[in-house]
Amino acid sequence: MAQRLDVEKAVRERYAKAAGKPEAELCCPTTYDPKLLEAIPKQVIERDYGCGDPTPHVRRGDVVLDLGAGGGKIAFIAAQVVGREGRVIGVDMNPKMLGLARKYAPVVADRLGYGNVEFRHGKIQDLTLDLDLVEKYLLKHPIDTVTGLQRFEDHVARLRREKPLVASDSIDVVVSNCVLNLVADEEKRQLFAEMFRVLKRGGRVAVSDIVSDEPVMTEMKDDPELWSGCISGAFQESEFLKAFEQAGFYGIAMATRAEQPWRTVNGIEFRSITVTAWKGKQGPCVERNQAVVYGGPWKEVRDDDNHTYFRGQPMAVCDKTFKILTNPVGPYAGQIIAVPPLVEVPLDEAVPFNCKVNAVRSPKQTKGEDYDITTEASESCCGPDGCC
Repeated sequence: MAQRLDVEKAVRERYAKAAGKPEAELCCPTTYDPKLLEAIPKQVIERDYGCGDPTPHVRRGDVVLDLGAGGGKIAFIAAQVVGREGRVIGVDMNPKMLGLARKYAPVVADRLGYGNVEFRHGKIQDLTLDLDLVEKYLLKHPIDTVTGLQRFEDHVARLRREKPLVASDSIDVVVSNCVLNLVADEEKRQLFAEMFRVLKRGGRVAVSDIVSDEPVMTEMKDDPELWSGCISGAFQESEFLKAFEQAGFYGIAMATRAEQPWRTVNGIEFRSITVTAWKGKQGPCVERNQAVVYGGPWKEVRDDDNHTYFRGQPMAVCDKTFKILTNPVGPYAGQIIAVPPLVEVPLDEAVPFNCKVNAVRSPKQTKGEDYDITTEASESCCGPDGCC
């Protein structure tokens, strides 16, 4: 029986070498804002192994989590976008890559005039465990008995509970650049769950990664070079998007998709895409007489909660969905027209809303059953060439 590939070992060893000597094969050609690269030492830029740029989806003042931060390039770019008011946390499991990032963090801070980046040691699929604290414990308490092992396991459980690497509901935006595909297949579901856990309600992800157009064959998954080279662990494109959906995200979209594949192996195309997704559709649905109109061009569209919006129709929605769809900086900005009620229903008077039914909202519900007003023509002109 063939021995199963140790994915973590293969990735750790290859990236440890790449931290010391740049490796071109780990890079997918990507363009970054040259102004944002000026403050970053060339030693970091030369050892950047990404496939895209998620930082355009970062905003000033954000708390950013960079998964698989490596030498720190994306984290240092994000630090400039968020400004002094923001903060960036980079997480990586590779001590040598982490050492590179930590070495140059003070240099970048000096060039920017402020320091808002820190790098933490941990696995991106397990953001509860701070590996620096684990190592500190082991140096003081080497394990040489079963009792020692039990004490260690108790200590690890306490660390997860009391001093998590990244706290729940603490991050505005999670970014990642060509790292999710390096996680073993059996741990990928946990990886997406962890991204969801650490985000604040209303938070978002922006992930650049390599995906395949066909399922990756088993013999390729047993190749350590292909796996550590961002090939064997790649999601099939449609499955990548589905993984965000299954984790509970909404508003999932391909922000970018490379027209040409980065590599083709055994007839399978591997290309870079950047996906954005949001957290916050969970929670109770209450009725406040709100409606939304989808203006087109599609005849109808369906959201991640299976609500259907028919072109030009005022569709009844709950308060939660109304806020999601009309958020001016959310994923649906500019696509949905808000139809608020003439008289707002107080939240403490709202009754449960049946989100399982796609219903057109009667104008009488929005305006009120007793609405009976006649007005004169508006003084403002209604046509592009003058008044009607």
